[in-house]
Amino acid sequence: MQSYSIGQAARLLGVSADTARRWADAGRVATHRDEGGRRLIDGRDLAAFSIEIAQSAQSGTGEEEHPYTSARNAFPGIVTAVKLGDVAAQVEIQAGPHRLVSLLTREAVEELGLEVGMQATARVKSTNVHIDRA
Repeated sequence: MQSYSIGQAARLLGVSADTARRWADAGRVATHRDEGGRRLIDGRDLAAFSIEIAQSAQSGTGEEEHPYTSARNAFPGIVTAVKLGDVAAQVEIQAGPHRLVSLLTREAVEELGLEVGMQATARVKSTNVHIDRA
């Protein structure tokens, strides 16, 4: 399972590294230390926390609300759900306060190796959302 540094998590959540560090210090998201002593967040924990943050921002109860913008319609985020069918699949990405859902082939999801907790970028063009693995 992929883990993220505090800085990487902050970028994916659309907040400053200081904010992500304060959240970790307060126990809002679990961390563990690597061999070098750096604090890391498990991908699955970060995915769940990103949903919690987005829901609190939508309800107006978030501590901080930052607009999240993207260059060229690219939304870097974290995969929060993968639902596989026989032929089609649905992938959800939380990119800061934005939840993006893409319908694509099962084969594409398997080729990209997409799973909950991994970093990915949703690219939006007209009515299509394309997923790039980071």
